[in-house]
Amino acid sequence: MNAAAEEMKSGQPSLVVAGAELLVDHFGALYEPHAGALIVADLHLEKGSSFARRGMLLPPYDTAATLARLTAAVARWRPRVVIALGDSFHDLGAPDRLLAKDLEQLSALQAGRDWIWIAGNHDPHVPARIGGELRAEYKLGPLTLRHEPSARQAHGEIAGHLHPVAVIGGRRRAFVTDGLRVIAPAFGAYAGGLNLHHPAIARLFSGRRFAHVLGRDGVYAVCASKCAMGA
Repeated sequence: MNAAAEEMKSGQPSLVVAGAELLVDHFGALYEPHAGALIVADLHLEKGSSFARRGMLLPPYDTAATLARLTAAVARWRPRVVIALGDSFHDLGAPDRLLAKDLEQLSALQAGRDWIWIAGNHDPHVPARIGGELRAEYKLGPLTLRHEPSARQAHGEIAGHLHPVAVIGGRRRAFVTDGLRVIAPAFGAYAGGLNLHHPAIARLFSGRRFAHVLGRDGVYAVCASKCAMGA
């Protein structure tokens, strides 16, 4: 465990999956302290420009906002490896639409550490010039990291794809877990969310579910049954 993790572990919200303790960051990341691994899901970089190409005009600042939060998380944890759980780019053309300053920031984040892109349904391929290594999934001790959660019981799985949110005093992004697997919220600024009670999420869990809800300055663990069913 590196010095940053040692310093932050005291009082830091955490969850346990398949016996592995993961620290939960309010930016929407998980940190596995023994490997020094920072885990994020569904960055959806260049979603705004993708929509603009189809005539749906959105402020073109989502990539910069997402990278700013990712930079803050990396600065906080100083990971040895960053693992992005797929749909890091909103479409196959997104890497070519990155502004030079955003590409430079991404390169700076990759410097001095391993960087793993998990292939997603939006980005099954990532150009080599973007840096990092593309994998279908990634093993981290007892954990298996992938983009789409398995339909079967998957002990130790961490996945994204479904963008869970908890409705509790408003819609808030949340990690959902039963201690056997975790579904991570989307990290991207323009990524939407799916209520954690939606069957696509709920059917993946057989045990009691907990939501680790992201607040402005902290993470709040609540039983999923306390979260509203509404949109």
